[in-house]
Amino acid sequence: MGSFHQGGSERQAVQLIKLLCRRGDHNIFVASLNGDGSLRPEVEDIGFVDIPEFPLTSFYDRNMLRQMSAFVKFTRANKISVLQTHDFYTNVFGMLAGSIARVPARIAAKRETGMRTSAQRATERQALRLAHRVVVNAEAVKNHLVDSGVSAKKIEVIYNGLDLGKFDSGVADRRASLRKLGLPESENNQYVTILANLRSPVKNHRMFIRAASRIRESIPDANFVLAGEGELISEVRAFASEMGLNGNAFFTGRCANVPELLSVSDVCVLSSDSEGFSNSILEYMAAAKPVVATNVGGAGESIVDGETGYLVEPNDHEAMAKFVVDLLKDKKTAAEIGRRGRERAEQNFSLERQLNATLELYDRLSG
Repeated sequence: MGSFHQGGSERQAVQLIKLLCRRGDHNIFVASLNGDGSLRPEVEDIGFVDIPEFPLTSFYDRNMLRQMSAFVKFTRANKISVLQTHDFYTNVFGMLAGSIARVPARIAAKRETGMRTSAQRATERQALRLAHRVVVNAEAVKNHLVDSGVSAKKIEVIYNGLDLGKFDSGVADRRASLRKLGLPESENNQYVTILANLRSPVKNHRMFIRAASRIRESIPDANFVLAGEGELISEVRAFASEMGLNGNAFFTGRCANVPELLSVSDVCVLSSDSEGFSNSILEYMAAAKPVVATNVGGAGESIVDGETGYLVEPNDHEAMAKFVVDLLKDKKTAAEIGRRGRERAEQNFSLERQLNATLELYDRLSG
């Protein structure tokens, strides 16, 4: 893993570690480039207390060589037979080291369709050539890789999975939940929520804020929740104030209880310029909430447009605002769209499907 910070790739990696350990038929090792992050306690609770760390400062300095040498020794000493990486930096580091160590099965990952500079894309292409398989979380990401020159035969589509049971409790006491989340308790308030880290401009919170300003013109009781941590929070908060949303936009930071937040939300959105396969969209669907999302990455593979949610083009805040207003005004339609989204999540994006697909890949590469 790159780190244990709250991000989509990191959460999927931690989830896979838990599933494999629960299964019990593999000897699992965890290593990271950076050992920091709020997800680390979840891994430690399983029993991984002494997690080896291989910190990088650059791909092009002596430290890279030292860390590479140490990781090669680690894989050889522990007789690693399957090496799986989860993001750009671990792809480059892990596939090169795994190739030197001659790890029999090397699995890289690609979870987004943008975000990288031309130099980074070139570096990653070289790393992916050393992988036996590249796991992607959407057909859209596969197509992106094929267009960049990666062989389609090397690419394995395994959709993100979700623990759907976490979203089954619903709202026992709405006022109590709102109080716990630090949100106003008025019965008339309606909440539009976005789950997206505030570390990268690619999440385009500004589009969400612009849409929120439009929504308030039609729905005076609408309030907006931005759940996520990151260094852009001050900038986005200032923009919300500039757009006249003081008192109506709530920044929760990292949300420790996503199911509870979604249970009190009326509509959920994603405004990203680029995605792979959004975990947030799956969480919205698992909570049976109607979704309005930008049509990027695998959004069109999770959302059936017009049936389980609505898709809009990136930066089209007017379209996003219109769909959200329609859903806030028509509770019956919103509930039906949310119900269909939950059914789709159950059928296509369960933990069992994700784990079985991963184990089948291990078996094929080890056979």
